[in-house]
Amino acid sequence: MKTIAKAVQSEINVKKSQFICHLFPTNTKKESKEIITKLNNQYNDATHNCTAYIVSDGEGFDDDGEPGGTAGKPMINVLRKNELHNVTAVVTRYFGGIKLGAGGLVRAYSKSVLEAINEAEILEVDFYDVYTLVFEYSDIKITDGEVRNNNLEVINKDYSDKVTYDVVSKDNKDIEKIFEKYMDKITVNYKNKTVLTK
Repeated sequence: MKTIAKAVQSEINVKKSQFICHLFPTNTKKESKEIITKLNNQYNDATHNCTAYIVSDGEGFDDDGEPGGTAGKPMINVLRKNELHNVTAVVTRYFGGIKLGAGGLVRAYSKSVLEAINEAEILEVDFYDVYTLVFEYSDIKITDGEVRNNNLEVINKDYSDKVTYDVVSKDNKDIEKIFEKYMDKITVNYKNKTVLTK
């Protein structure tokens, strides 16, 4: 899966209209909506702030007053064509006085997002399920052995009253099954999904 490393901005001018595209790495609809609200406030003098996003819990787009299908949809199509995920695009337009027509708008919004993608650093990432292992200090050796033997990756370790490892399986082994035989010693809980760069 591909995403962008960090936020980027690019700008194009089409027949005196200015198109400013912002791309942001985002994981959820909530994050996308927060960014869209922030940019709507930042560019509240713009003619339009059109949006498109593809994130882990859904996707969406908005023409923000442009004729239906001429802004948000072309923008999301560019994201899809470039196989980008966990990304939000906002194109801000300042109208320059010359109407572009439906075809012109589709081309302008598409080109604006494409320009920003060309500026962005693209990352190949994978999603993994994160499990938390909780155990006593006396069971570190057993746990480390199973982690090593099953090619698991420990992405976080915490040593407090008990030991806690956050682990992922890059080859999608069933982590709960691996530690089943140690149920009396090691507690296994699903935590969340994480993105790891390839």
